[in-house]
Amino acid sequence: MQSELFASKNMAQPPTAAGMELQNDKCVKYTVNGECLARQGSMVAFRGNLRFDKKGQGVGNFLKRQVTGEGLALMSVSGQGEAWFAHEAENCFIVEIGPGDALTVNGRNVLCFDAGLHYDIGVVKGAGMAGGGLFNSVFSGQGKLAVICEGSPIVIPVSTQAPVFVDTDAVVGWSAQLQTSLHRSQSFGSMIRGGSGEAVQLRLDGEGFVIVRPSEKQPASASN
Repeated sequence: MQSELFASKNMAQPPTAAGMELQNDKCVKYTVNGECLARQGSMVAFRGNLRFDKKGQGVGNFLKRQVTGEGLALMSVSGQGEAWFAHEAENCFIVEIGPGDALTVNGRNVLCFDAGLHYDIGVVKGAGMAGGGLFNSVFSGQGKLAVICEGSPIVIPVSTQAPVFVDTDAVVGWSAQLQTSLHRSQSFGSMIRGGSGEAVQLRLDGEGFVIVRPSEKQPASASN
């Protein structure tokens, strides 16, 4: 049978080592030899002896999720085999987190990660409840994290001389050491006239970077 469908770039290759790698820009392949964690419902194929179980978040994170609506609906993938993860054909990126690193990521943008990584649901400082969903997951430790993004992300450096302002619906993640606050860029008079659609942004100060998706579409729940 002949077709471009069977080109080598589309074919799954035998695993060479445990852990995650990009199958292509829309899918992550994870060779499991023990356990990994993934977004519930993100497995699109697997082979081998693997078990998929709903993963609890612990009492503290469960309570935070009930208050904030933010969180990670996770499953544990355990055993030996290969699993492929994807979500709505969004672009996939692998971030390697080392000792001393910490990355804040919106729950809707997490695909899968090594079981050795630690995560906690953190309230965005300065946002409070008025931030509406600015309660992101902070990853630290050592291991790999697969992040998904609708479209091609924009990574913007942040410096003490040049803070960055981002739309709260477009932000994917940022360096956890950055300071956050809410910035109101719309005048009271503009609000009375119907508003510009750009009333509140997340302000990031310090040294690091912020990841933004090229879309302000209201995100779906992370559990979808």
